[in-house]
This record gives sequence, structure tokens and C-alpha cells, in this order.
Amino acid sequence: MKTQLRTLSKENAEGVAQHLVMVAQLLDIEPEAALAHAETAVRRAGRIPAAREALGLVVYRMGDWARALSEFRTVRRLSGSSHLLPLMVDCERALGRHDKALELAQSEEAGTLAVDERVELAIVVSGIRRDLGQVDASAAGLVELVQRIGPDRPSAARLYYAYADAVLAQGHAQEAREWFARALDADHELTTDAAERLDDLDGVERIDLLAGAADEDAGSDEDAGSDEDAGHDG
Repeated sequence: MKTQLRTLSKENAEGVAQHLVMVAQLLDIEPEAALAHAETAVRRAGRIPAAREALGLVVYRMGDWARALSEFRTVRRLSGSSHLLPLMVDCERALGRHDKALELAQSEEAGTLAVDERVELAIVVSGIRRDLGQVDASAAGLVELVQRIGPDRPSAARLYYAYADAVLAQGHAQEAREWFARALDADHELTTDAAERLDDLDGVERIDLLAGAADEDAGSDEDAGSDEDAGHDG
């Protein structure tokens, strides 16, 4: 990003960088605020790929697939990089254009992706196959990768989880359980709900202790309110 910002004046570069930092900090907690920072960064540096990518990621997270796809295409044009191809394919899928999504996934660009990006693309394609009712193809498209990718790779947890989901759709519950367990072991950042899926397969009933505490708090508030009303009546 620093290299890209060197094309701007020092003052503008510092301002844009600050907005991009805020996008990263707010993306998961306040998407509307992240969007405001991303849009400001683009207004100040519309030809900088990092700014367009930040905006694309925010609107992608917000479910604005068409706008995200447009921004990702702009990043590809400005930077010459195809690293956002998995997200572009996912946008096409979300827009209901499955044939176009598969065509893009099978393009020459896909062959230039780094390992973890290829994993993400394969996960998206597996989902597309499921959408189309091609359950066996959904699992088959991940077999080679799950055999090659070790648990220490950043994308391992998501890959194992996607494969578990695919084989479960085929009716192979025991194999799915094995891969959900592997996903859980590899998921150091807790990016999946593999633990919950394992509980479901094992028939474990989960109790939401927080919900119970909330009910008790609500009951206490009501009791306090009743006491106050009684006092006023007296």
C-alpha cells in the first residue's frame, strides 16, 4: 500500500492511509462507518488500487454484490492483479449468474492465483455446484486440495469446513465429522462454527447461558418496576 500511496502528495497520502486503517478497524464492527472512510479514501485517491479494494471489501461485506464486483474489477484493471478473483466469482454467484461465475473461475487468471487464493476460489466453486444441485461435483472439486493443504495454512480451516459440508450433503456423516474436527483444530482465529456443527452431528444440545441470564435480568427489572409502582400507589 505504501508504494501505491507514493504517487500522492505527502499530505494526501497520510490522510488516505489513515482512512484505510480505519476501514480495517471498523469493517467487522461498524460497517457503515467503515464505508464512510472507504468512500472518502476513494474520493481522495480513486486511482489507488488499495483504496478501491477497501471500498470493494466493505460493500462486499454489506452484501452490495454489484457494487463490490465493480470495485474489484477496477482494482484488477488498475493493479493488474487477479488476487480478488475468488471474491469476484462469489459476487457473480450471489447475483445469480452461476454460469458467468464458473466461466470466470475457469479463466486463465485462476491459474495465476497464490495457494490460499486458489483454496478460496475452490470453496466458492464448491458452493456454486451445491447451488446447482451438483452435490458430488461440489465435494469432488475440493478433494485434491484437502489432501495437499496442511493445517497450518491460513485457508486450511475454511477448506476443511467446506469439504466437511460438501461430504455431509452427500450423506457421509462420519467423514463430515472427521473434517469438521480437522477444521476446528486448524481454526485458531475461530472463523468457522465447526464446533457447533460437531455438536449437531453428535446430538449435543447446547444451552445458551447468556440468554438465561438476560431473562433473569429482565425479570429483575420487571420486579423492581412492580415494587416502584406499588410504592407510588401507596
